[in-house]
Amino acid sequence: MNLPLPDPSSAPATAQCSAKGCRADAVWVLAWNNPKLHTPERRKTWLACEEHREHLSQFLGVRGFLKDVVKLADWEAPEGA
Repeated sequence: MNLPLPDPSSAPATAQCSAKGCRADAVWVLAWNNPKLHTPERRKTWLACEEHREHLSQFLGVRGFLKDVVKLADWEAPEGA
């Protein structure tokens, strides 16, 4: 079965919150990893709006996955800028 490829024009113009059903602009990057699956230096990311930052942080934190919470603007800024 061939599945259709995503339409690039339907991709959001700005980074959106990773909370289920939320389409708000992301403000925060939650860097995490699952130590049972990932090497210690590996970082996966979720994006969060102001409203969902605490909830998503707690979800990752109680599992021991949360490594860092950084403003999106700081995460995207080149080193030394």
